[in-house]
Amino acid sequence: MNEETFNISIRKFLKKVGVGSQREIEQAVGKAIEEGRLKGDETLPARMTLEIGDLNLKIDFDGNVELE
Repeated sequence: MNEETFNISIRKFLKKVGVGSQREIEQAVGKAIEEGRLKGDETLPARMTLEIGDLNLKIDFDGNVELE
Protein backbone atom coordinates (compact mmCIF):
# COMPACT_ATOMS: atom_id res chain seq x y z
CA MET A 1 0.00 0.00 0.00
CA ASN A 2 1.21 3.48 -0.85
CA GLU A 3 0.68 5.59 2.30
CA GLU A 4 0.82 8.90 0.44
CA THR A 5 -1.76 7.83 -2.15
CA PHE A 6 -3.95 6.42 0.60
CA ASN A 7 -3.81 9.62 2.69
CA ILE A 8 -4.47 11.88 -0.31
CA SER A 9 -7.41 9.73 -1.31
CA ILE A 10 -8.94 9.92 2.19
CA ARG A 11 -8.46 13.71 2.29
CA LYS A 12 -10.14 14.14 -1.12
CA PHE A 13 -13.07 12.00 -0.02
CA LEU A 14 -13.49 13.89 3.27
CA LYS A 15 -13.28 17.25 1.48
CA LYS A 16 -15.99 16.15 -0.95
CA VAL A 17 -18.19 14.98 1.95
CA GLY A 18 -17.55 18.16 3.95
CA VAL A 19 -18.24 20.63 1.14
CA GLY A 20 -21.27 18.71 -0.15
CA SER A 21 -22.74 18.25 3.32
CA GLN A 22 -22.35 21.91 4.21
CA ARG A 23 -24.09 22.98 1.00
CA GLU A 24 -27.00 20.59 1.60
CA ILE A 25 -27.41 21.66 5.24
CA GLU A 26 -27.35 25.35 4.32
CA GLN A 27 -29.98 24.85 1.62
CA ALA A 28 -32.23 22.75 3.87
CA VAL A 29 -32.01 25.27 6.74
CA GLY A 30 -32.71 28.18 4.39
CA LYS A 31 -35.76 26.43 2.97
CA ALA A 32 -37.06 25.48 6.44
CA ILE A 33 -36.73 29.09 7.64
CA GLU A 34 -38.41 30.35 4.47
CA GLU A 35 -41.31 27.93 4.97
CA GLY A 36 -41.63 28.81 8.66
CA ARG A 37 -40.61 25.38 9.94
CA LEU A 38 -37.63 26.93 11.72
CA LYS A 39 -37.27 30.30 13.42
CA GLY A 40 -33.51 30.52 12.94
CA ASP A 41 -32.37 30.22 16.53
CA GLU A 42 -32.58 26.43 16.95
CA THR A 43 -29.93 23.87 17.69
CA LEU A 44 -30.46 20.90 15.39
CA PRO A 45 -29.21 17.43 16.34
CA ALA A 46 -27.29 15.88 13.46
CA ARG A 47 -25.89 12.47 12.63
CA MET A 48 -23.43 11.48 9.91
CA THR A 49 -22.86 7.83 9.04
CA LEU A 50 -19.63 6.65 7.44
CA GLU A 51 -19.90 3.30 5.74
CA ILE A 52 -17.31 1.32 3.79
CA GLY A 53 -18.88 -2.00 2.86
CA ASP A 54 -15.69 -3.84 1.90
CA LEU A 55 -14.27 -3.11 5.36
CA ASN A 56 -17.46 -3.89 7.27
CA LEU A 57 -17.13 -0.38 8.66
CA LYS A 58 -20.21 1.55 9.71
CA ILE A 59 -19.85 4.31 12.28
CA ASP A 60 -22.10 7.20 13.30
CA PHE A 61 -20.89 10.65 14.27
CA ASP A 62 -23.33 12.73 16.32
CA GLY A 63 -23.29 16.46 16.86
CA ASN A 64 -25.33 19.64 16.67
CA VAL A 65 -25.87 22.34 14.08
CA GLU A 66 -26.42 25.62 15.91
CA LEU A 67 -28.26 28.36 14.07
CA GLU A 68 -27.58 31.06 16.63
